Amino acid sequence: MEGKTAKDRFYRNLSKDTGLKKFQVRVEETDLLVLAEKNLKIEIEEEVRRQRSIIKDYIKGHPEFYTSFTPILCDSDEEIIKCMCESSYMTETGPMASVAGAIAESVGKKMLSLTDQILIENGGDIFVKIDNKFIVGVYAGNSPLSFKIGLVFHGNPQPLGIASSSGTVGHSFSYGKADTVTVISASAALSDGAATYFGNLITGDCIEKNKIADELKKFPFIDGILIIKGKEMFLWGKIELKMFS
Repeated sequence: MEGKTAKDRFYRNLSKDTGLKKFQVRVEETDLLVLAEKNLKIEIEEEVRRQRSIIKDYIKGHPEFYTSFTPILCDSDEEIIKCMCESSYMTETGPMASVAGAIAESVGKKMLSLTDQILIENGGDIFVKIDNKFIVGVYAGNSPLSFKIGLVFHGNPQPLGIASSSGTVGHSFSYGKADTVTVISASAALSDGAATYFGNLITGDCIEKNKIADELKKFPFIDGILIIKGKEMFLWGKIELKMFS
C-alpha cells in the first residue's frame, strides 16, 4: 500500500538517541519506525491493522479511490478516508498520494493518549510531536547533497507533518525527476500529498524556481518546502537547515 520497502530505509540506522524508546512496527506493506516515551508496539500494530482494514474495505466498494491520480468524491464517515480525500482536493492529487502520511497521522493521533511525545515515520513521511530539539536527515538518492542536510526542529507543542516524495528513490509513483521534495505542514497527510504534487513539477534538468514559488501561493497550509535535484536546492518557508560534513 505504501511506496518504499524495508531495503529503501537504511537511513533509519542514522537516527540519533533522543531518549525515547525506538522500535519498528510492520504490518503487510506498512513498515513504521516509531519513537515514543514507552514501547507501544502492540498498540500501534493493532491500530495499523485497523486503519489498513478501513482503507482496503473502502477500496473494495470504491476502486477509483485506489486508481485515481486526481481528486474524487468520497462518501465515508471514517476519519482516515476523509483525511485522504481532503488531502487529495487540497493538493490536487489522487487519494492514495497521501496514504503513507495519513496512516502515520491517524495512528500517531491515537497514540497521543498513551504518550506525550511520539514520532512515527512511514516510508519517509513523518507524524511528530516531540518537546525538544530534533533533526531529520534528508536522504536524496544519488544527489551529492544526500545525507549532507538536516532539517532542524526546536520542539513542537502541536503535531507536525514532514513528508518526502522522490522521482528517483523508492517505488512511489511520480511524474517528476526530483531527488527529493520535503514538505512541512501541520498534517502528515497534507504534507504527503503536497510533496507528490511538487515532485511532479520537477520534470526538466533543473528546478524551475519561479514556477515553484508561484505554485506555492495555492498551498497556504505549507509551512516549508525543500527540493533537491542533483546539486541544486530550492528552499522556502520556515525551515532551518543543518549541514553535515
